[in-house]
Amino acid sequence: MESNIQKAKIDLIQWLTTIDDSSVIQKIMELRNTENKDWCNKISDAEKKSIELGISDADNGKLKPHSEAKKIYEKWL
Repeated sequence: MESNIQKAKIDLIQWLTTIDDSSVIQKIMELRNTENKDWCNKISDAEKKSIELGISDADNGKLKPHSEAKKIYEKWL
């Protein structure tokens, strides 16, 4: 599978070097830009809200010490 991906990449690179149509290059650049968007644009609203609540708790000093968190999540380490 990995060798197929590598071959496809090489084929694309070789093909790309032959393109003279600027509109095709522009479309490829747009695709690249949409693929590199920040992860925060890809998470759900519920995940964003959870992160915001966590930040709010931290800002308001509602934190647990690392030692307590470690005890709670120790079984998954």
